Amino acid sequence: MLRFLFFAFICLAYASCGVYTQSGASVPPDAKTFSVSYIVNNASIIAPTLSQVLTERIKSKFINETQLKLTSSEGDLHFSGKITNYTTAPAAITGNQQNAVSRLTVTVEITCENKKDESKNFTQTFTNFADFKAEENFAAIESRLITEITNGLVQDIFNKAFINW
Repeated sequence: MLRFLFFAFICLAYASCGVYTQSGASVPPDAKTFSVSYIVNNASIIAPTLSQVLTERIKSKFINETQLKLTSSEGDLHFSGKITNYTTAPAAITGNQQNAVSRLTVTVEITCENKKDESKNFTQTFTNFADFKAEENFAAIESRLITEITNGLVQDIFNKAFINW
């Protein structure tokens, strides 16, 4: 009898809190699908691949770390957004006033519409950056920097949407 009560308690606790995955994501139990609109680049400087890379990384992260299925139409959770800033700036100056380290910063505004729990809807700005040596050829390392930055942005978006951070 004690085993049955313990099992019943665990089932109730699991059902009342949503579905948890190994990544720690809490997905509403009745949510089955998600969709991601193309992330538009509204920054004053346009990196040609940034929108596509960010959009695809969001999809991949959610497919790999939740049980939600990607749909092309409006999913139970729908993500949309825009890139609002893409800038490089000096991050560290040497003693003789020369730039030693530069920083690429990307800012995005993401909106999540949760059709199963509207209290989880949000529109939030996320920013991430990567530093690089000022003497490096930016065009040669831009792709690597974009990968590094988008990985951080996608993790922050995932945390906000599914880990309630």
